[in-house]
This record gives sequence, C-alpha cells and structure tokens, in this order.
Amino acid sequence: MLFQQKLTPDFYTRPDVVTIARDLIGKYFFSSFDGVLTGGMVVETEAYSGTSDAACHAHLGRRTKRTQIMYQQGGVAYVYLIYGIYSLFNIVANVEGTADAVLIRAIEPLEGIGEMQLRRGLAKVEPRLTAGPGLVTQALGISTLHNGIDLSGDEIWFEDRGVTVPEEQIIAGPRVGVAYAGADALLPWRFSLKGSRWVSKAKPVYPV
Repeated sequence: MLFQQKLTPDFYTRPDVVTIARDLIGKYFFSSFDGVLTGGMVVETEAYSGTSDAACHAHLGRRTKRTQIMYQQGGVAYVYLIYGIYSLFNIVANVEGTADAVLIRAIEPLEGIGEMQLRRGLAKVEPRLTAGPGLVTQALGISTLHNGIDLSGDEIWFEDRGVTVPEEQIIAGPRVGVAYAGADALLPWRFSLKGSRWVSKAKPVYPV
C-alpha cells in the first residue's frame, strides 16, 4: 500500500523556515473542492522570515490587513494577489507571532491533471501547467478566498508519501523578484528539485 500521511502541525511550526522550505521538496500538495482532487509533488519553494528578511511582507514586524495572517501559528495558508491576476500560495510557518512563510513555486502534476488543464486553459500537459507560483494556484483552484485556511483540513493540505530526495538533488539559489530587499535578495532561500522540468523558468544557480 502506498505510504501517505498528511503533514501535521509540528512540521510547520519548527523554528527554521529555511529548513521547512527545503524539506517541502518531495512532499505532495493537494486541493479538493466539490469532490475534485488535484495536486502533485512540490519541486520548488522559497523561504521568507518575518524577523530578519527584507524580502518578507512582515519584515521588522510590519502588520497590515494582508500580513496579519502571517503572525498565526504555522500550518495555515497565506494567499495574496499580485498584479491583480495571480494568487500566490504560502504556508505560514513557525510559532505564533513570528510571521515566517514558505511560498510554493512549482509542483509536478500528478492528480486531476485533466481538471488542472481546464483551469489553466491548456490543451496539453506542459510546464506551463504548474511551473510557477501563480500557475500552481490556478491549476489547483486556489484563490485569496482560501487565505487563512487550516492545512490540516480536507480542502488544501500537504502529504508525505515516503519520497526521499537526496541532498545532492536539492538546488538552492536566490529568490525571484525581490531585488528591492538589497543583500537579502541574494540569500539562497529558493529550493528546487534538480533536473525537474516542472521547476519555474527562474532557474536555480548553485547546490546547497
């Protein structure tokens, strides 16, 4: 029987958000709405730290209507809109009050691929299906309506399916689109699965 276990709160509440982002490579990300299951294996993530990271929305304790959810205990969704078009999905991490988060940038599609194609308007299975943070959410039917949802529930969740990703297969590089963060923009906090065609076009640059 296939090993599968939903990730529990203790996975998300660990103190090092960079480790959490790295450990999510090889885990599985799913949504289930109206009985339709979609999802796949996580192949690209980015870590953000509320206490010390100028690229984080909650840097230096910033609290706004948008970032308030980031201060909850790890294990809930932080979903926000960019360019007025794309919803980006983040996992709130660490303990209550820290405002750490992990952005899910790409997955390898495995479940409900036909439904994901319909949501993305694609006639064939290709990287444009889920190789990018805005594409993942669209394919999985996730929007800002799901901001704050508990990831231990039955609508959006992550699973460990027993996949072990060797250290040498995890690539690290600087995060995407955060040049405004100065030196923090160079932190190697973006992780991806080496050789995966489903990693976004923003290619990693060096191994961990």
